[in-house]
Amino acid sequence: MRLRLTPRDDSYYEMFADSANNLVIGARLLAELIGDGGDRDAIGEKMRACEHAGDERTHAIMRRLNGRSSTPFDREDIYKLASSLDDVMDAMDAAVDLIGLYRLERLPKGIIDQVEVLERAAELTAEAMPRLRTMKDLARYWIEINQLENQADQIYRRLLAHLFDGGYDALTVMKLKDVVEELEAAADAFEHVANTVETIAVKKS
Repeated sequence: MRLRLTPRDDSYYEMFADSANNLVIGARLLAELIGDGGDRDAIGEKMRACEHAGDERTHAIMRRLNGRSSTPFDREDIYKLASSLDDVMDAMDAAVDLIGLYRLERLPKGIIDQVEVLERAAELTAEAMPRLRTMKDLARYWIEINQLENQADQIYRRLLAHLFDGGYDALTVMKLKDVVEELEAAADAFEHVANTVETIAVKKS
């Protein structure tokens, strides 16, 4: 029997769950922003606070990772998971910021579709993080996230085609394209989270 010389630090499970729950808040703020009648300035402030909270959680994980305690799974995978969760929040925050800075009043429906995918991905991710402790019932999570990312890719391509079909002036196309690409980056980052979870689960099996 192999003896563990340093205690295993299980606080990572709670920190990852907190990070994922914060993404749910961020995705809902994004949905609120693009809805009718939302106070964009107030929502932007809330999103910045949400992004700051996400950064704090990521830094806390990294600080703990630099300690001497034994981790529940590979340090490299902990780093990748924390970084990918942070990437999701950064991309969603950037999209919110750009919508406000560019003063985009009229958004194509495809952006609403993108945000709906992100909301669902955030919910699935938040549901999955607590299951890292037991590594049970995780396969459906990464399969569904992969399907959502494929859906996001299709929406992204249709949006690009729509932006360049002549219905917008060149400056508006550039502005909307920036927002669309940040939302696509958030979808990609959600898939990176799921891929890392799958890697962890395979190593633990």
